[in-house]
Amino acid sequence: MSKKERKLPVVRPATDILEREDGFHIFMDLPGVGREALVLDLRENELIVSGAADYPPEEKKTRHAVEFMSGEYSRTFTLADSVDRERITANLANGVLEIFMPKREKEKPKRIEITAG
Repeated sequence: MSKKERKLPVVRPATDILEREDGFHIFMDLPGVGREALVLDLRENELIVSGAADYPPEEKKTRHAVEFMSGEYSRTFTLADSVDRERITANLANGVLEIFMPKREKEKPKRIEITAG
């Protein structure tokens, strides 16, 4: 079976979501996923994270334990209206993806002028 024919299992990665004053911070555990194999798509009010880790099987090796396996990671997040979609950033370091979704600047109250008629 060639690499292209092999179906990889889809895994939902371990994720922490923190809300702080400045915005939302998402931390995802993505072991074995390189930056080139990671995709973040923003579609209306959803952020879709997908990636793949591929550990090709080694032939002619005796396996005593196998806990790392190839797989596709996928996770979808619904964004709050308070998220500034234009300023979302992402950083991948040491197998952990950090996504920062800043909150929109609070709108200043608008004073409505009254005219006499």
